[in-house]
Amino acid sequence: MNQAQVTLSVRHPSPKVGVIDVRGDLTAFAEDALMDAYKGATRNGARNIVLNFEGLEYMNSSGIGLLVTLLIRINRQKQKLLTCGLSEHYVHIFELTRLNEAIGMHESEADAIAASTA
Repeated sequence: MNQAQVTLSVRHPSPKVGVIDVRGDLTAFAEDALMDAYKGATRNGARNIVLNFEGLEYMNSSGIGLLVTLLIRINRQKQKLLTCGLSEHYVHIFELTRLNEAIGMHESEADAIAASTA
């Protein structure tokens, strides 16, 4: 049986912001880990979620689908989803899929955190 080749860790740089560090491959096998990380990021009431992709090695169409699922969940909770650390390749993918119109994209974590509280 295939297993997720991703590690997701959660940090809270402020009470209103949860950061999920993504390391490895974001594929369909990462669904449970991603949803658990989201729960951890919002457990104490954080309304702004930053996905830090600096450690991302690979993301396929199933991984993009997981992000859409997460985005829907976040929108239903009236929360905000932002990203940082995407490589040029994945920035282009977000633009092609128009995810950049629904998810705030930032070069650095500091920029994403600042934008989340603006």
